[in-house]
Amino acid sequence: MSRPLEFLRSVKLELNQVKWPSHQETIKMTIMVIIATAIVAAYSGGLDYLFTVALQSVLSR
Repeated sequence: MSRPLEFLRSVKLELNQVKWPSHQETIKMTIMVIIATAIVAAYSGGLDYLFTVALQSVLSR
């Protein structure tokens, strides 16, 4: 029984050493993730559209 308690104590000690981001940092990083996701989605969607148009033109011949 002492092993699980020892583990939980060490987890608590490690979590006390973590430097948590501030509210402002969290908002900035969240906005960056949303922007990056939108860029990747637009790029993927654009490629999908181009490949679809190209394939349709090849198959309609």
